[in-house]
Amino acid sequence: MRSLRGQLLFFWMLLFAVFVALAVVMITLYSSSAGAQVAAARTTTDRACSAVASRYAQSVAQPPPAQPRLDLLQVLLQLVLIETPHVEGGVWQQSGGLIAYAYPTYEGSGVKRDVPVTEQPLILELAERAARSRQAQVEVVRGSREALVVAACPLAASGTDLAAWTMTRTHAGALAAQGSLRTGLGVLMAAVLASGLWLGFILLRGLRHVQRIETRLAEASGEAVPELPRTGVRELDRIVDSFNRYRLRFEEARVHLREAAQVRSRDQRLAALGRMTGGIAHEIRNPIAAMRLKAENALAAAPERQPDALRAIVGQIDRLDGLVQSLLALVQPLTLATCRVDLRAWLDERAATVVTQAAARDVQLSVDIAAGTPAHATFDPVHLARAVDNLLDNAVRHAPHGGHVGLTALQPDASHVVLRVDDDGSGIDDALQARLFEPFSTGRADGTGLGLALAREVALAHGGDLRHIALAPGTRFELELPWHGS
Repeated sequence: MRSLRGQLLFFWMLLFAVFVALAVVMITLYSSSAGAQVAAARTTTDRACSAVASRYAQSVAQPPPAQPRLDLLQVLLQLVLIETPHVEGGVWQQSGGLIAYAYPTYEGSGVKRDVPVTEQPLILELAERAARSRQAQVEVVRGSREALVVAACPLAASGTDLAAWTMTRTHAGALAAQGSLRTGLGVLMAAVLASGLWLGFILLRGLRHVQRIETRLAEASGEAVPELPRTGVRELDRIVDSFNRYRLRFEEARVHLREAAQVRSRDQRLAALGRMTGGIAHEIRNPIAAMRLKAENALAAAPERQPDALRAIVGQIDRLDGLVQSLLALVQPLTLATCRVDLRAWLDERAATVVTQAAARDVQLSVDIAAGTPAHATFDPVHLARAVDNLLDNAVRHAPHGGHVGLTALQPDASHVVLRVDDDGSGIDDALQARLFEPFSTGRADGTGLGLALAREVALAHGGDLRHIALAPGTRFELELPWHGS
């Protein structure tokens, strides 16, 4: 049970169960106590009545006289009942009614001599029954505030018209126990309710603070880490303070990371610029050196050999012009002119540009469109043709004699089209892969390293990307484009 609300509900149920159990125990103890008091009172009254009958039987002659001696009865009652506190008693005769009465342990201000009026009908009934049946009778009358115990037993007489009776009440003990029970149950219920409400208040207040913290974190926008306000609860404030200290450390680390990233980016740009500058210098210096050599040879040679030198110089100038055009295409933003293109016809045109080169190296060239690929797509056919032509040219150059180069169009998902160029050559050196798409990064002695850089710029301009995937053996380039076909 991980939820605090669930734990609170479980605790309340546990408190209620404890309350019910304790209440049952207290009521059981009360009932047992009251029952024990009644049983003790019943035994006391019965013994007192039997003692009066026994003493009377020992005191009178045999056979018993026809009329009982009232003075003897009064003395016997006093002697027997003085030994049993809170018990009163008397003697009943069929013809004379209640003829004797004693309550020697009465706690009033004087001597009690009158038989209780309210209980007289019950006393008379039990005494008559005992005298008639010649057997002891005991009756318990339970009330809301007390229990009345009356006992009657026959006395030795010439007829069946004489009986003794005793009576007591259990009101003092019962009332005290009942009051204690009510007080105990009230205190128990108050304690259970107070503890449950107090715990519920604490947990709900904590949950509200946690909910406010959660809302504050959820409302945070961007990369900013919000500062959490203190709640006033010591335990939660420790977490809040720890989070705020972590936020400060995180912000400092992010600032340092941003500065380090800027320094790294600047270093990378400077390194790339240095490599690019070195590449440009190398690519320009070679044609200039060749032109200088041709011009010097032409000046020293016969006039009829000068046209060949001039043609060589023009070729080097064309090479420099192509280099400049490639650099301009790389650094200037591309302006795309997209249109709906027949994919099969366009791929066949791309393959046709390297057919002669592939035949010279005995390289097999294949064009394929995967199942499910749309027949038409929307892109800039001119700029994308330059990118794919560069990829095909590199693939044919790196494929071995008798090897294979494949150009495939496929649709891996509903939102992209991929142009894939594969070859089964030796692959790209690991040292070159980290800067594969940087200008002038090339593994060929006669290459400029601008083809892959231009191809990637074209892919990025279309909203796609160019990826290199190493094969075993061979190399794969995937030019991914957003699909705008029908």
